[in-house]
Amino acid sequence: MDLVIVASMASAWFRQDQRRLHSQLLFRTSPRLATLAGTALLLASCTPSHQSASWRIFPLQRQQPHDGLAVASQPDGYGLHLWLETDTTTRGVCRPRWLPDATRLFNGNGSAPFSSGLATRPEVFEAYGRRDVRQALRRELEALCETRAPRSRWEWSDPPRRLEELKVEPLPPLKEEDLLPDPEQVRQQEEALAPIPPQPEDN
Repeated sequence: MDLVIVASMASAWFRQDQRRLHSQLLFRTSPRLATLAGTALLLASCTPSHQSASWRIFPLQRQQPHDGLAVASQPDGYGLHLWLETDTTTRGVCRPRWLPDATRLFNGNGSAPFSSGLATRPEVFEAYGRRDVRQALRRELEALCETRAPRSRWEWSDPPRRLEELKVEPLPPLKEEDLLPDPEQVRQQEEALAPIPPQPEDN
């Protein structure tokens, strides 16, 4: 019986020593982990600004006010120049006409931004998915509708998030004046209008 009691007491002392050792190791390693975590955060905060996108959003006019929106979605001021169009096919209503393409934005973080060439469509749909971009789009498109169709009612519709959601608007039917005339008919009309060359006099 005495041996059993001694063994039990020894086992309890061993478990207490194990817990004490574990606590000491945890106490010693925790400050190191905290230091490493702090260092990682400091390095992340020191990332140069030119290596991350600023997501600066501002109007960038194409032909008239409110018909373009710039989005600096990439580092170094690169990004998208979204072309804004309106849809007035429904009588008395002006709504956005969404386009899947945009031009490439340059110097979007500078004082003289410009665009050239085409950006990729996945970039366009990624921008459409951001709340801050949609808010700016809604503001500019509403102002564009007020300019182009001041008597129409403004109606907002969310931009598509992928190409399958894009509604393809049919082109308006051609009118008679839009059709090319018959080339033979044009030639005959030109010959009829041409001046008659002088005839040689008889001697």
